[in-house]
Amino acid sequence: MADRGDPEHDRFKAVYDQHYPAVLRYAARRVGAEAARDIAAETFLTAWRRLDRVPPGQPLPWLYATARNCLANELRRRDRRERLDSRIRAEATRGRGAAAPEPSQQVAERLAVLAALASLRPNDQEALRLIAWEQLDAAAAAQAMGCSTAAFRVRLHRARHRLARALDQADDPGGADPDAVTTSSAYPPGTEISA
Repeated sequence: MADRGDPEHDRFKAVYDQHYPAVLRYAARRVGAEAARDIAAETFLTAWRRLDRVPPGQPLPWLYATARNCLANELRRRDRRERLDSRIRAEATRGRGAAAPEPSQQVAERLAVLAALASLRPNDQEALRLIAWEQLDAAAAAQAMGCSTAAFRVRLHRARHRLARALDQADDPGGADPDAVTTSSAYPPGTEISA
């Protein structure tokens, strides 16, 4: 590396010292502790190589976006085995007004939330995680996902709606949608095509 008096080295060291734990936690929540160290190392290697692109005032969203790209490569190689933090469960069940459940019920609810989350598209999952796990505001989360704040808010709203719908479907797997139109045939009566 460079000499101790080098401003680039000093800036990188300050960014690393301040944000390494947050990037490590970000990765660990998605791929586990062992792989998270590799993701964090790759993220900061990219930051060193592209230090001129790291925003000086608020580098954490940029680091999250870089870590997200590194994670995408890791996640392609791994099966989905992500675990949700209690904040996701609280966010997903907000407004349901339940008392403190029994441990077995907590496990069942957590598994239901995991299954519902896994059924969502990757961008929906990431939007929910950035807000619930990383506690980013909408502007920082938008930067991490590479979109405008308005677009992120729309994505987050839709992701929450899809998660709630997936949880409702898990609660009532055989139930019919009361708003759905059901017909016995795709053709009007008397015009069915026989085989």
